[in-house]
Amino acid sequence: MMKYCILTLLALFLSAQVAAQKIRLHKDRLLPHQVSMSFEKIAGKKALKVIKDATVIPVDEPTFVRIKDVELINGVIEVKVLSRLLPNAPPTARGFIGIAFRIDDKNETFESIYIRPTNGRANDQVRRNHSIQYFSYPDYKFDALRKTSPEKYESYADMGLDEWITMRIEIQGSEARLFLNDSKYPALIVNDLKLGDNPAGGGVGLWVEVGTEGYFRDLRMSVGAE
Repeated sequence: MMKYCILTLLALFLSAQVAAQKIRLHKDRLLPHQVSMSFEKIAGKKALKVIKDATVIPVDEPTFVRIKDVELINGVIEVKVLSRLLPNAPPTARGFIGIAFRIDDKNETFESIYIRPTNGRANDQVRRNHSIQYFSYPDYKFDALRKTSPEKYESYADMGLDEWITMRIEIQGSEARLFLNDSKYPALIVNDLKLGDNPAGGGVGLWVEVGTEGYFRDLRMSVGAE
């Protein structure tokens, strides 16, 4: 009985060590890369505002705010996101916003899953099917993946502009799963992350694309087993 109690307490202790930890979004630990950032309040909640540098023309680039001193190869990343369209957003803007992970030290390789909030309630079913996107930088951007593996790295979920959406990405080995809001089931499953299960880095970034006025708050992370 004593041995069972000790093992139970040990299991609870180990579980607590990998529980999600809230990451404070303070300017001293944020590293903007090809984006501008500031802090604003939305409905009384402080949020990090991120806008892509207009001089960065290609899409699916390392346009994110990187979290300083974070290393996460396997684990869970969760954050609340809200996107709006900038006044000068191009017609192709979709409110692109998401998470970059497994970023290397030079921001030259990373994985990402992002959402297109304008597509979630569009009247065009094809656009709806493109509400969620996975890509891997630099060789597997959305257009290349859509051409070689249509439908495999995109999916639908209900969402819209100007509303808080919880994104949670569970990462293990060469697999990643995206959960939205309080759903028990993943909205997107990627079984073959293009950087594999031995990436060059474990950085985490808050990512936006052209035309987006993006907001982030309540960032949490838990590091899993390597």
